Amino acid sequence: MSVSDQADRGPLVGVSIAITKDNALLLVKRGRGAYRGLWALPGGHVRTGEKLADAAGRELREETGIGADIGRRIDVVEIMLANGAAHYVLVVFEGKHLSGEPVAADDAAEVRWVSAAELPHIPLTPETRQIIEAHRLPSGRAP
Repeated sequence: MSVSDQADRGPLVGVSIAITKDNALLLVKRGRGAYRGLWALPGGHVRTGEKLADAAGRELREETGIGADIGRRIDVVEIMLANGAAHYVLVVFEGKHLSGEPVAADDAAEVRWVSAAELPHIPLTPETRQIIEAHRLPSGRAP
């Protein structure tokens, strides 16, 4: 899709999920796209006809292999890439880890639990840093 096609369609809707376990936050290293090489909360696009929370659970499984109980919505963030390349509205959910060990899949280059002490040294997307700071993640439990 060209930039002009995207502008005509309006913003794309995406979802992310914040999952904490043992005072660590699950993060994925983006394997492609504008934020390639940066760490972010797991997530992705919402499919037509898919409920937001269902999309968050699906994207989590696809990117990380983790199963989770999807909780409440904790944030809504706009991502506007330079030169109008893309405009996303990202709905962020909390989640409780239910099953699985993280394994990078789909468009995630890496996935791992990141401790609070490690966070200042991890190259995060600007929006991920904003969400972490606003919600004081990780807390050792679901936000």
